Amino acid sequence: MRKRWISLLATGLLVAGFLTPASPAMAAPTFRVPFPCGQSWSGQTRSDHSPAYAVDFNRTDDLGDPVVASAPGTVDRVTNLGNTSYGKYVRINHGGGYSTYYAHLNGFNVSVGQTVGYGKVIGWVGSTGGSTGPHLHYEQRLNGSDIQVRFNGSLALYWGTKSYSSGNGCSSGAGSGTVDTSGTPLTVRSGPGTGYASVGTVADGAKVTIACQTSGTSVTGTYGTSTIWDRIGSGRFIADAYVYTGYDGYIPNVPRC
Repeated sequence: MRKRWISLLATGLLVAGFLTPASPAMAAPTFRVPFPCGQSWSGQTRSDHSPAYAVDFNRTDDLGDPVVASAPGTVDRVTNLGNTSYGKYVRINHGGGYSTYYAHLNGFNVSVGQTVGYGKVIGWVGSTGGSTGPHLHYEQRLNGSDIQVRFNGSLALYWGTKSYSSGNGCSSGAGSGTVDTSGTPLTVRSGPGTGYASVGTVADGAKVTIACQTSGTSVTGTYGTSTIWDRIGSGRFIADAYVYTGYDGYIPNVPRC
C-alpha cells in the first residue's frame, strides 16, 4: 500500500511539473546608445567579430570621449586585463539575465557595486587590450551569451556600418541665456569651437534658447574662461563664456550634445 501511495505521489508531481506554467521571462531593458545625448557614432558589426554580435563604435578624435551606461543597472565588474583581450572593461548587470560590456576603455569612472542609470559616465573611449585603435567595443548579453544588439527596441544593423544617434540621458528641458559681449556681436560657429566655420552672429543683449551644451574650445569671455559651448540651433553653437545663464558651468537638466 505504501508503494502505491509513493507511486501516486510521484505521478502527481510529474504531472504538476508538466502542467504548471513556467514563469514568464523578464522583458529586455530598453537599451540606448552608450554615449551622451545628441552624439552620433558610427557602429560596425561583422561576422568575424568576437563575439559575433558585438558592435564597435567610432567617431573622429574619439580617444577619451565619455562612455555612458546604456541602461540602468549595477556595475558588477571593473577589470583591467592589461594588453590582452578587452583591456580595461566594465560590465553592468541589468537584471533578468541581461548584461552589457564596455571594452578597451581608457579609464574607469565607476566601481563594483555602484548603481547606475541612463547617461551615467562609466569610463572613456580608449585603445587598451587587444585593440588596434581607439574605439568602444560594446556587447549585450543574456545569461552570459552574446545577443544581437538593440537600441530603443530596434535591431542594430547586421552586418555592416551604420550611424547611431544617442538619446541617452536626454532631458526634455531647454535652457535660456542672454548674450553679453559689451556691444560686439557674438560669432556663431558650426560646431563647438573657434576652429569651426562662422555661420552668423548674435547681437549683444539677445535672448537665446539653449537646446544642449557640450565641451569644445576654451574661450575667455565676459563670464571667465570656459570650454562649454551652447547649441542654439541646428549646426549653431556659441561660446558659453559670453552667455549669462545663471549658472557657473553646465545648466542643470539641459542635455549634453
